[in-house]
Amino acid sequence: MARIIGGVTSSHIPAVGNAIANNQTQEPYWKRFFDGYKPAQAWLSEKKPDVAIVVYNDHGLNFFLDKVPTFALGCADTYHNDDEGWALKPVAPFKGDAQFSWHIAESLIQQEFDICTCQEMKVDHGFVNPIRALYGTHEVWPVTTIPLAVNTVQHPVPSALRCYKLGQALRQAVESYPEDLRVVVFGTGGLSHQLQGERAGLIDVEFDLDCMEKIANDPQWMTRFSNSEIMRRAGTEGIETIMWLVMRGALQSNVKVVHKHYHVPISNTGAGVLVLENYG
Repeated sequence: MARIIGGVTSSHIPAVGNAIANNQTQEPYWKRFFDGYKPAQAWLSEKKPDVAIVVYNDHGLNFFLDKVPTFALGCADTYHNDDEGWALKPVAPFKGDAQFSWHIAESLIQQEFDICTCQEMKVDHGFVNPIRALYGTHEVWPVTTIPLAVNTVQHPVPSALRCYKLGQALRQAVESYPEDLRVVVFGTGGLSHQLQGERAGLIDVEFDLDCMEKIANDPQWMTRFSNSEIMRRAGTEGIETIMWLVMRGALQSNVKVVHKHYHVPISNTGAGVLVLENYG
């Protein structure tokens, strides 16, 4: 059967794509940020997952404010990137697995998660930048991908608890698939940041570090926060951290912390990388 071997967290800020495209990853401003990915890259190279389920939020490329599903799953064999206004050349298309995606969708709906299924789906920087930071840039990507979009843009957005429960349902969906696949789940976005208003530039280092430690070792801790409480501490865009809980819910109760890295500020964002591995 398919099994989830672990999970990885990553920021997905647009500036990451600019830095990669312009060969700036080892410049002083960016070096420590990108160096924090090296152990994650090594882990992925060693474990060689067949499929990466990428939990991210769409920023208007695939959905706009007039129609925003709470949860949307890619059910295609190919996913294309496109220019979002950053003047970056779109990267090569990503290979999907429609059969596996439809199985996941069916299982999630049976578990009472009303998933929007997308037979065509464009993927933006929220999906692309973590993959580029973790795998480099390729003409043929070394991993099959499944996009799982979570609405963290247009309120009301799902709660931390709901996202954690989605992760638990995702694990059941994956483990009920008969094909022998090694699956990794990427939780993207976060940590604390706010891009507008009087609190623009807000970063709460203490809260970020608590989130990283607790998501690894006591994920129920974060499920007790309301969305308002998370945004008060982490900023309006800091609500993206609930997507890490989808990843964490998909893992075992106890996990091995392979790598932990935090860097601030990077493009006015607290950026964290976690590599969590399931036992056995």
